[in-house]
Amino acid sequence: MNSLVESPSLNGLEMAIIGLTGRFPGAKTVNEFWNNLQKGVESISFFTDEELLATGIEPAVLNDPKFVRAGAEIDDVELFDADFFSFNPREAEITDPQHRLFLECAWEALENAGYDSETYKGSIGVYAGSSFSSYLLNVYLDPNLRNLIDSHQLTIAGDKDFLTTRVSYKLNLEGSSYTVQTACSTSLVAVHLACRSLLHGECDMALAGGVSISASRKTGYFYQEGGISSPDGHCRAFDAKAQGTVGGEGVGIVVLKRLEDALADGDSINAVIKGSAINNDGS
Repeated sequence: MNSLVESPSLNGLEMAIIGLTGRFPGAKTVNEFWNNLQKGVESISFFTDEELLATGIEPAVLNDPKFVRAGAEIDDVELFDADFFSFNPREAEITDPQHRLFLECAWEALENAGYDSETYKGSIGVYAGSSFSSYLLNVYLDPNLRNLIDSHQLTIAGDKDFLTTRVSYKLNLEGSSYTVQTACSTSLVAVHLACRSLLHGECDMALAGGVSISASRKTGYFYQEGGISSPDGHCRAFDAKAQGTVGGEGVGIVVLKRLEDALADGDSINAVIKGSAINNDGS
């Protein structure tokens, strides 16, 4: 730590990553995910006929040569400790799993950083985004729920706009809450915005990340020539034989603090962000 404090390359703009957590296909923790990467584990699942038919897929689809029975899904998306976060049963039922898991991971990330949001004296901001809420769509289409629950409640329970503010409310965080939507770059842009807010003094600590979970399970996908999807369900990342990607799920959150503050507070520092920027490549 002393060498970091005395480093001539520091300019006062650095951010420290002092905590992190996540859920990934085939890995329920960051350490499991790292071990999978080291071992070259392919975390894509290939579904059986029975699994696919159980989801309602037409039998004819299984024989379509363009149908790929693969996906990268995380486990236990239906599980949630509702009592711990003071959700009543109905509230937990209608809340998008993306919101539920992101809330759990936000708490875990702070715990990993060594902080309790109820006792921390500074302000903590939340910067994150989520994917389209297919769960909210399912809830809206369910007449039993739609006729029993106010539409405003349904929207708050599943719309992406309420992802970060729910975390701030449930964990009693008083920093700014930004919901970020920039498609595939959402989580990285969230990190950039969190760093900028820390530099501007808008908060003392920040949670930054994202979540993507589909309500549909074990469905596979259709390959289209010229598209981005893999024709055989394998990604082969950074390989000359790569032919496309496979849609996946996951949650990831980092806890950020100004480096000088992290050093002064004796935080465990996982990594240092020297700088960041965002742009677009136009047309």
